[in-house]
Amino acid sequence: MRAVTWQGRRDIRVADVPDPIIHYPTDAIIRVTSTAICGSDLHLYEVLTPYMTAGDIIGHEPIGIVEETGSAVTNLQPGDRVVIPFNVSCGTCHYCRRGLQSQCETTQVTEYGTGATLFGYSKLYGQLPGGQAEYLRVPHADYGPIKVGTELCDEHYLFLSDILPTAWQAVQYAHMPDDSVLAVLGLGPVGQFAARIGVQLGYDVVALEPVPERRDMAARHGVTVAAEHDEALELVNERTRGRGADGVVDAVGMEAHGNHVAAALQKATAHLPDALGQKALENVGIDRTAALNSALDLAGRGGTVSLSGVYGGTATPIPMLTIFDKQLTITAGQCNVRHWDQELIPYVEDTADPLGVTDLVTHRLPLEQAPEAYRMFQQKEDNCIKVVLQP
Repeated sequence: MRAVTWQGRRDIRVADVPDPIIHYPTDAIIRVTSTAICGSDLHLYEVLTPYMTAGDIIGHEPIGIVEETGSAVTNLQPGDRVVIPFNVSCGTCHYCRRGLQSQCETTQVTEYGTGATLFGYSKLYGQLPGGQAEYLRVPHADYGPIKVGTELCDEHYLFLSDILPTAWQAVQYAHMPDDSVLAVLGLGPVGQFAARIGVQLGYDVVALEPVPERRDMAARHGVTVAAEHDEALELVNERTRGRGADGVVDAVGMEAHGNHVAAALQKATAHLPDALGQKALENVGIDRTAALNSALDLAGRGGTVSLSGVYGGTATPIPMLTIFDKQLTITAGQCNVRHWDQELIPYVEDTADPLGVTDLVTHRLPLEQAPEAYRMFQQKEDNCIKVVLQP
């Protein structure tokens, strides 16, 4: 089959690889019909290279058709249409029963002390072949896949794999009071959905994003947008009599603009041999914290900052005085997709499209054009906001 493979920093290639096969009775094989490039895939493209191996199949946002199932999979049959959550969870362990599927004990990557295995996401998260491919082996298919209808196009359902529940969880974790002000940092795909969810749930949403076409897209969905921090702060203060936002979603993460020293260190680490690069990330790795600092500034006293953007630095400095003095709550974590999917299906199946799932994709390309798509997405060229690849 053809698959998108990582070959080195900023080196993505589509290659012939062996077709996946059933390994365990709880496996299934999926024929992928659409698969998206996620903002967190760009971390593999640029920063997390010490944990990658040439030839790794990447991607973690697929939808497709069941081709084959293992003997223990009784909830699916060939021909079913399914969305595959980006994290692999068993459904029965201590954490899955608590709705924390991203911490699944069965698939935790104990070698690196990380949470549940993720599709297509480096040694840190299990090095499981990903979904930017013609076919995908799905472990724990007796629990993980989300079976969906056949009447609507892929893009109505595709984002249930990651970015839509990630945005939903981010807003839920912001612990918003009724009729309150939500600030959203970053209007990439997750930020777009977080802002729209905030509007749908009745909050006054102010979003900060420097890229004009991203602001324009959010504004179409009732979001008040700002191009820079001071403008966002002024808008928030106007709405709260100077108190600050009740909740803030940071949908940017570790590659935020604004810290040239951290950016240089990230780039240098990516060029080190794998063993040295891993040690550097594990011991002295730092993130670019411009978005985090902005979020802490926008948050009002007693408010909540919800981190949905990926952070990976082990030595990242954070302003503890601000957090303590303002009595802020910080929430964070990988999304627990299967905890939220049934709440979201009515939204994506609503013909009114209240969350605008059909107003996000800016580029639809064949799988073979993945290298061009990654470059375009990372460089924000051609007004690129979200790319869907079709095998």
